[in-house]
Amino acid sequence: MKVFYVMRQALVLIFLTLAALTVQAQTGSVSGKIIDETGQGLPGASVVVKGQGKSSSTDVNGNFRIIGLANGPVTLTASYIGYSSTDLTVTVNGNTVANFNLKPDAQNLNEVVVIGYGTAQKKDLTGSITTVSAKDFQTGNITSPEQLIAGKVAGVSITSNGGQPGGGSVIRVRGGASLNSSNDPLIVIDGIPFSGNTISGAANPLSLINPNDIETFTVLKDANATAIYGSRASNGVILITTKKGKSGAPVIDFSTVNSYATIAKKLDVLTADQVRAYVNANGDAAQKALLGTANTDWQDVIYNNAFTTDNNLSIAGSFKNVPYRVSGGYLDQRGLLITDRLKRASGGITLNPTFFDNHLKVDLNLKGTLSESHFANQDAVSAAVQFDPTQPVYANNQYGGYFEWIGSTGQLNPNAPRNPLGLIEQNDNNAKADRSFGNLRLDYSFHFLPELHANANVGYDVSKGYGMTNVPAYAAQSFAQNGKADMYEGVQNNKLVEFYLNYNKDLKGIKSNINATAGYGFYDNSAKTYNKGTYSALGTPIVTPVFPFDIQQNRLLSYYGRLVYTFNDKYILSGTMRADGSSKFSEDDRWGYFPSAGFTWRAIDESFLKDSKVLSDLKLRLSYGITGQQDGIANYSYLQNYYSSSNESQYQIGNQFYHFYTPIAYDKDLKWETSTTYNAGIDYGFFKGRVYGSIDVYSKKTKDLLSKVPISVGTNFTNILLTNVGNMQNKGIEASINVGIIKSEDLNWDAGFNVTYNKNEVTNLSLNPDPNFKVGKDGGVGITGATGTTLQWNSPGYNPDSYLVYKQVYDANGAPLQGVYVDTNNDGVVNEQDRYFYKSPAPKVLMGFTTSLSYKKWTLSTVLRANLGNYIYDNISSNFGVSRNLLSPSGLINNATNSFFETNFNNNEFLSDFYIRNASFLKMDNAGLAYNFGRLSPNRTTTLRITANVQNVFVVSDYKGLDPEISSGIDFKVYPRPRTYSLGVNVGF
Repeated sequence: MKVFYVMRQALVLIFLTLAALTVQAQTGSVSGKIIDETGQGLPGASVVVKGQGKSSSTDVNGNFRIIGLANGPVTLTASYIGYSSTDLTVTVNGNTVANFNLKPDAQNLNEVVVIGYGTAQKKDLTGSITTVSAKDFQTGNITSPEQLIAGKVAGVSITSNGGQPGGGSVIRVRGGASLNSSNDPLIVIDGIPFSGNTISGAANPLSLINPNDIETFTVLKDANATAIYGSRASNGVILITTKKGKSGAPVIDFSTVNSYATIAKKLDVLTADQVRAYVNANGDAAQKALLGTANTDWQDVIYNNAFTTDNNLSIAGSFKNVPYRVSGGYLDQRGLLITDRLKRASGGITLNPTFFDNHLKVDLNLKGTLSESHFANQDAVSAAVQFDPTQPVYANNQYGGYFEWIGSTGQLNPNAPRNPLGLIEQNDNNAKADRSFGNLRLDYSFHFLPELHANANVGYDVSKGYGMTNVPAYAAQSFAQNGKADMYEGVQNNKLVEFYLNYNKDLKGIKSNINATAGYGFYDNSAKTYNKGTYSALGTPIVTPVFPFDIQQNRLLSYYGRLVYTFNDKYILSGTMRADGSSKFSEDDRWGYFPSAGFTWRAIDESFLKDSKVLSDLKLRLSYGITGQQDGIANYSYLQNYYSSSNESQYQIGNQFYHFYTPIAYDKDLKWETSTTYNAGIDYGFFKGRVYGSIDVYSKKTKDLLSKVPISVGTNFTNILLTNVGNMQNKGIEASINVGIIKSEDLNWDAGFNVTYNKNEVTNLSLNPDPNFKVGKDGGVGITGATGTTLQWNSPGYNPDSYLVYKQVYDANGAPLQGVYVDTNNDGVVNEQDRYFYKSPAPKVLMGFTTSLSYKKWTLSTVLRANLGNYIYDNISSNFGVSRNLLSPSGLINNATNSFFETNFNNNEFLSDFYIRNASFLKMDNAGLAYNFGRLSPNRTTTLRITANVQNVFVVSDYKGLDPEISSGIDFKVYPRPRTYSLGVNVGF
C-alpha cells in the first residue's frame, strides 16, 4: 500500500503547486456557463476574449471563469466541437456574468474527427467512421475503457469476459476476419498503437488505462478508413483521444463513484432436500450412507456483495501560455468471488504549448498506472455447482478444516471436486502490474509555406507484471504435490518513431482542395518472460526452467501515403497506400502492400437539394481497400527452429545428463493474410438535424488465411502446420438513427438506435478446395468432462467455430432419448459421419438503443443492447445434469443442474444438439438519474452534480443458464456479471 500512498501524496503536491503558480492579479473577471440545446452544461467548451489573448475552458458542468481583465467592454466567443460559435459583448466591472446557449450544427457536420495520421471534418469523410465523445459514454462503475462505448456504435460488439475486477472484453468490429490470427481491432491511444498481448499480473491489459482520462473514441470500420494502418487493420481500428489542457484559468475537477455490486443470478441447481430425496429413491445403501445433513448453498458460500470506490482528480488550465492537464485516480474494486480485488493508482500529465506564432504545436502525453490484484481461484465457480449441498463447509480433517471427499483409507478421492471455499481461501494469488505509456508529438507549419506541415511522433509503451500463487502443503487442491509456489513475471517494451508530411491547399481558381500526406513508421515490440519455475510449498522443485527467460521480439517498418482531392466542396476522392515490412516473415515475403480508395458525393450541396426544408444532409460514400494481418502468429514461424527438452526429460549418456532438441514445424513461405473490403454508405439528416444517421453495406473477403491444418505425415515435424490456406467472407449491413424527439427550454428528449446484420462464412480451408474439409477449432475453450472431444469446427459454407453435433431424437412427449440420434447420411449406422453443423456463437444481429430525457436540472438516461441469433453450448448441464454425476460410481454424491429433470439421462451425451441453446437476449446495460446543481452560489464557480446508476439492470432471454452473453460459445466456468448500484458526485472549482 505504500506505493499508492506515495503516489497520491505526489499528485496532491503537483495539483497544489500548479494551482499556486496560476494565481494571477486581477482587476476584473467574467464567469458564466455554456449550455447546449437541452440546457445541459457543455464540458470542455472554449471561451476566448477577442483581441486580448485570454481564454478559458468549461468544467464538467459547463462553467467557466476568466480573470485579470481590465474593466470595460470586451467581446467573448464561445465555441464547442459540433456547435455553432457565438459572440457576446459584455462590460467588465468586478465579477461579470456571461452565459451562452450554443446551438448544434446540423449533424455536427463541421465537427473535426480524428482519422489515421491527421484529422478531417465529418462532412468530408469518405470512410465509415463513428465517433463517441465523453458526453455520450456509458456511466457508472466503469473500470476498463472499452466498456464506455458498449452498445453505442453500429457494427461493434463488446462482450465482457465476466464480472472479474478489471476483467477484459472481446471486441469485434464487423465480426472477425481471421481463424487463427487475432480478431481484435487495433487500438491507438494518442498516436500510440497498443499491443493486445497479455500482461502478467493483470486480468486485462486495457484495465491499466484510466477510463476517466478519455475524451473520445473514433471507430474506423471500412478499409478506406483503416488501410492507412495497413498490416494491423483487418479487424478495424479504434482511435482513443485522451483529455488535454486548454488555455485559461485552472479548472479543478473531482469525481467519486462508489458502487455496490450484487450477484444478479445464480445457477439453478438441486437443493439439499432434492438431492437427499433423489438419492434415497434411486441410490443403493452405500450411496445413501454418503448423504449429509447440511443444507449448504455453495454459490452463497463463494459469492459476496462487493464494494468499489473510484476517485479521480484533475486540474487543467494554462501556465504562461502553456496549456496543461494533470490527473490522478485511485480505484479499489472488490469482486463477487470472495478475496477477489483490484487496486489501481493512475496518473497523467499533458502539455500542449505552441511556439513561433502557433507554427509549432507540441503535444506531450505521459500516463502511468500501478496496480495490485488478488485473483480468486475461479475453479470454485464450477465446483460450487457440482459440490454436494448436503455436506457442511467445514470438517475436522488434515486438509485445513474444509470438508473434502475422503476414501476409506483416509486419502482424498481423486475423482471428487474440491471444496469450493477451500479452492478460494487456500489459493493465494497476488500480483502487481505497472504500465507507462506516452509520446511527444511535434507539428510544424512551415513559415514560408504554412500549408505544409511536418509531424513527428516518438512514443513508448512499457509494462511489467509479476506475482506468485501459493497453495499450502495441506490443501486438498494440490495435496499430491505438497502444495505449490508458482512465480511469474513478464516485461513488455514497445517503441515507435513516426514522421509524416502533410500538405493541405485550397485551389480556389478551380474550386478544389488537395490534402496529401506521406509518412514513415518504425515499430519495435519486445516481450521478455521470466521462467521462474514451480515449487512445492516445501520448496521441492515441481517444474524447473531450462532457461531463465525467453525474449520474443518483432519489428515493423512502414511507408504510407494518402491523397484527398475535393472539388467544389461536393465531390471528394481519396486514396491511401501503405507498405509494411514485418520481421515475422522471410525476406521473400516480408513486404505487404495495402491500398484503398474512396469517393464521397455531398448531394445535399447540389442546387436541387441545397434549399430543401426537409433534408439537412445527404452524403453518399463508396470505398474499397485491402488490409493485412500478422498478429496471432509466432515471431519465427518461417525459420527452422528447435525447442529444448525440460530438465525432467534429459537424456543420460554415461554419468552425464543432456538436454535434447526437437525441431519445430515451420513454413518458409509464410506470408501476409489479406482482407479486401467493399463499402457503400449513406449519411442522412432531416429537419435541420433533428433526425440524422447513416446506413452502410459492406463485404469483406479474406484470403491466404493463417490457418492450422493437418498435413501429410513425414512432410514436416508435426502433423499440424500453421500456413496460408483458405478464405473467409463477411457480409453485412449496419444502420444508425438519432432523433431529437423533444426540444424545448425545460424538456428535452433524445434517442439513438443502431442495428447490424453480419454474416461470417468460411469459404475454403484447403489448398485444393474441398467442401467437406473441416478443421477443429484451435486454442478455443474445450468441452469440460469430455477430454479430447472437439465441439467447434471450421468448414466451408459455415460460420467459424460452428458446433458439430449429433441430431437428437425425442419421444412422443418431447423428452430427449438417451443415446438416440438421427442417421443424417442414411447409411444405416449412427457414427461420427452423422455429426452435422448446427448453429454458432456469433450473433446474426446486434442492436443498441440509448435515450436521454432531461427536465430542467434532472436527466434520466438508459442504454439497452440486444443480440439475436447467437447460440451457446450448455456445458454445465451436459457435464453435471446426468444421474451418473449425481450418483457417482467414484464413491461420492454430487449436485446437478435442474436440466437433469428435462433429460433424465443416466450418462453424459456431450455431443447432443439438445445442449445447443438459443442465447438471444435483450439487456438493459445501464439506467441513470442525474441532478445538476450547477453553480452553488452566484459569486462562486464551484459546481456540483450527483448521479445514480444501476448497471446490468435486467436480461430478457430464453436461455436458462447464468448469462446468455458468452463470446466463446461454451458456458462452463463463467464469472457472473454483477448487478451494480452506483452513486457518483462530481465537484468542479
